[in-house]
Amino acid sequence: MPTATTPLPRREIGRSGIHTSLFSLGSWHTYDRMDFADAVAMLGEAVDRGVDLFDVGVYSAPGMPPVFTDVIFAGMVRAAGLRREEWLLSSKLWLESFGADGFRPQLENALMRIGVEHSDLVILGDLRRDDLDLRDLVLDLARLTDAGLIRAWGVNNWSASSIQRLIDISTAEGVPGPQIAQLKYSVSRRSIPDGEPFARLWEQGLTLQASDCLEGGVLAGKINGDRQIGRDPGDIRERIIDDVPAFTALAASLDVSPAQLGIAFTLTHPALTTTLFGASSVEQLRANLDAAALVDRIGAAELRSLVEPFWADRDVVSPEGP
Repeated sequence: MPTATTPLPRREIGRSGIHTSLFSLGSWHTYDRMDFADAVAMLGEAVDRGVDLFDVGVYSAPGMPPVFTDVIFAGMVRAAGLRREEWLLSSKLWLESFGADGFRPQLENALMRIGVEHSDLVILGDLRRDDLDLRDLVLDLARLTDAGLIRAWGVNNWSASSIQRLIDISTAEGVPGPQIAQLKYSVSRRSIPDGEPFARLWEQGLTLQASDCLEGGVLAGKINGDRQIGRDPGDIRERIIDDVPAFTALAASLDVSPAQLGIAFTLTHPALTTTLFGASSVEQLRANLDAAALVDRIGAAELRSLVEPFWADRDVVSPEGP
């Protein structure tokens, strides 16, 4: 069982030379719902346990109410007394805002809100625009790298063919390419990260950041519908909800919580660098981190076999991705 004296394993982000913790902590509308002192205590506990990658995006848009989760995170870092070299920042960059000035205006705004001078990793949001030249994105990210504003970059829920195009462009231009793909990955949503199109990308050095591993809390038993949950590719959420009782029973038979079982599954992917999750208390954080012990106890192959019946998007979602 991991403890404060047993740091989490560290893995490389792609072939970037940057190594990070097996688990990373997200900020998706989380810290603005927490007592500030509790949030600071949780951050300190996370760092003590070896977590060093924090996904902190600006999750608001024009016309929407302002949100301050990232600003609160900056206060948490100060209150916890963390030095910048003790933690890695992962920021989101939104393609909807990519224009003549590239990503730099939104990146500088994000860095200003957190009070830092660079982001160790940036993740490009979903590719929903068909008017973008991917070469423009690659070269703009290279300029941000040269300026010292970012160290590495990746993408969120892009198709395998689009990522391959990014890799090919980067190679042709002699500039850094994508290092990591943040993908929905859970016992229910496996078709894309486990499929052949992405297997070819893993072979080229791209690595995986697993996200949405608990389906917005549904797999942990939170099915009352009062939480903001991400998109539902394949329209399988009702099937996932129907599977919750059996999934909960399997977790109980293994003497772990459903959340721990769901998180542990993601650790079995051979290309995984880090699993991203959110936590809103020290107790939840500790329980999530302890999920790694289940893989050690029963083995990756046995774990994958046990959760096979809960693979809800098999033959429903194309392994190519969006």
